[in-house]
Amino acid sequence: MFDKWMQYSYAAQKHQRHRYLKFFFVFFMLFLLYNVLSAFFISIWALNNDTMQPGLAAGDRLVFTSFFLPSKESQFPYKRGNIVLVDMGSIKDRKAPLKAIDTVVRFFTAQRHSIFPRDEQYYIKRVIALPGDEIYMNNFVFRVKPAGSPYTLTEFELAQKPYHPYIPNVPALWDETIPFSGNMDTIILGPDECFVVSDDRSNTNDSRTWGTVSPSSITAKALVRFWPIKKFELF
Repeated sequence: MFDKWMQYSYAAQKHQRHRYLKFFFVFFMLFLLYNVLSAFFISIWALNNDTMQPGLAAGDRLVFTSFFLPSKESQFPYKRGNIVLVDMGSIKDRKAPLKAIDTVVRFFTAQRHSIFPRDEQYYIKRVIALPGDEIYMNNFVFRVKPAGSPYTLTEFELAQKPYHPYIPNVPALWDETIPFSGNMDTIILGPDECFVVSDDRSNTNDSRTWGTVSPSSITAKALVRFWPIKKFELF
């Protein structure tokens, strides 16, 4: 009898419609909030490899931010030594409907999955040099002369927070013309060029093999590692 009342009663049907509308409204607001936060404020990313060892390991989860207050000192929001998210994908070539579907997929999977190939799209790296800097590498350690400075300093002296890259051992007679040798000739970055690298210097999936990257490819800066909890760290 109650089921029939629910089926034929106008009041019951109206109440049911209101419940559906309320559910979709709450879902839409959460979805909108998620997109605003991930586009302009924060996003969560999981490291799926060991290219940032020994400081970061596969499985670590980090909070990144894309929101920066304007600074009188520099138009560039990132600093040397920052851990950043680099987007090497062809975002401009993606069609709008696919972008919309990808946004929904990333929303429901907490950014763990995407309809676009992600193995060679997003990279977590460290900024070593900024536009206009002069940079070279010796024994896997970078030396940088900041734009406008008369002094060349190590990458560690220019970083705001200490870090310890993994320095591999290579044969003494290793060919110094390839990135694996640990040496790199001096280059001067252009006005739209940055240099980003892995902390594991035996892995050259970075600017040593890609070349320099545009500041527009650096989409966010790491704020905190929150997982594993015992390795909680502010950047």
